[in-house]
Amino acid sequence: MTTTGMDEKIVVGLDIGSTKVCAVAGRLIRNNKEQETLEVLGVGETALTDGVAKGSVVNVNNTVNAIRRAVAEASNQSNLNIHLVNVSFSGSHVTSVKSSGSITRSSAGDEIQIEDIDHLINDMYRTSIPADKEIIHVLPMDFMVDTESNVNQPVGRNGVKLGADFQLITAQANAARNIRKCITRNNLAQDTMMLSALASGLAVLTDEEKYAGVALVDIGGGTTEMAIYYRNVLRHVAVFPWAGNSLTSDIQAGCKILPNQAEQLKKRFGSANPAEYNLNEVVAVPGLSNRKPKDVLLKNVAVIIEDRLREIAALVQAEIIRSGYDGKLLGGIVLTGGSALIPGVEHIFTRVTGVEEVRVGFPEHLEPNGRADLVGDPAYATAVGLVWAGYKTIDNRISFISDPNKAAYNEEYPPAPASPRPSYSHPSSNVRDKAPEKKPIEKQPEKEPEESTVMRWLRKLTQPIRGNETDPY
Repeated sequence: MTTTGMDEKIVVGLDIGSTKVCAVAGRLIRNNKEQETLEVLGVGETALTDGVAKGSVVNVNNTVNAIRRAVAEASNQSNLNIHLVNVSFSGSHVTSVKSSGSITRSSAGDEIQIEDIDHLINDMYRTSIPADKEIIHVLPMDFMVDTESNVNQPVGRNGVKLGADFQLITAQANAARNIRKCITRNNLAQDTMMLSALASGLAVLTDEEKYAGVALVDIGGGTTEMAIYYRNVLRHVAVFPWAGNSLTSDIQAGCKILPNQAEQLKKRFGSANPAEYNLNEVVAVPGLSNRKPKDVLLKNVAVIIEDRLREIAALVQAEIIRSGYDGKLLGGIVLTGGSALIPGVEHIFTRVTGVEEVRVGFPEHLEPNGRADLVGDPAYATAVGLVWAGYKTIDNRISFISDPNKAAYNEEYPPAPASPRPSYSHPSSNVRDKAPEKKPIEKQPEKEPEESTVMRWLRKLTQPIRGNETDPY
């Protein structure tokens, strides 16, 4: 399956979103100039309307079936027997907590090694958190060696005490367990579980942007995720429960049409600039059985989309201020996700946030072919980024971004049928082997209280993220 100039490792990314499940198989290609591009070998996509809500799995069976179809399609296209995947993770319950930790080394005369950093990060995964939470990522910001603080790279320095300020990304344990359950029921193994915004960043952000300071805003179906990078380090993460489905719900309520019709209007005629349409431009929407079609003003649709996108942009601006990086992001804002393709979205974010540099992020460095064209728009940034996660890491200073000692969910399932297709190797540079664990006792997910308005959200940014995509604005 490999030729000269190609990496032997083939990686499969599985993006489990609120509106679709997408599987992408790819491998790294190095040309004569040592430039790296990603060759897309197979793409599988399945619509998911009742399986995931706001990034969290709510119907395991529907999600399992959608994953099975998407993986089978990618397997057929790439002629591979897929068994190991990098999987995305999201949800309005995801939170970012700042914490610090340190270890004491045995000798001050020995140089600090990467194993010392691994030891420190492993300890942070054991940080005490509520029983219904799980630490998904432990990401260091600034290190400390003895009395010297703000150390970017401690490896090679001498010192007894090694510490760091960390960003702990946590999620509800039941939500993470449901993701693992969906994977194992498809006879798949999970290599890395990665927050969707972090995966999208691997696909659309440049190293210059990460160093200068940039806010990635991934407007998905159920949630909008934001990740702030500064000096090549991930500094802040936030998740908002309003995204593409919120636009659809607003159009449905405002125009009094069915949800699937509202989604089609958004995709085919949606714009964030009402001035593009005249008052006499209408589209006929089919009515119910034996009823006449309904005329919908396209200007009204654009006004609804503009209002909701302005609210999302206001949330982003408030979170940038809260993070302490307002005025420091020279790389501006990079928008990705399906809703980033709505015409005029960049202008909305520029006007509301005051950030001059706003662009739409497309997956970059793809080897030109027909399958690369399928995943070349912002809606597939997460899936492509999960493939990139097999070849590069979010932070070059650490060797893993998921808990290496966290056992994967283990559930009884029938053995996979024999396949004539070749298998592939997928050694991860970010995680270590995971040991199996006994089947855990499942708990019913607790219902969370809903916020009533977006303004209430803005007044209570310090509270855990809650919300309802159909809230009035």
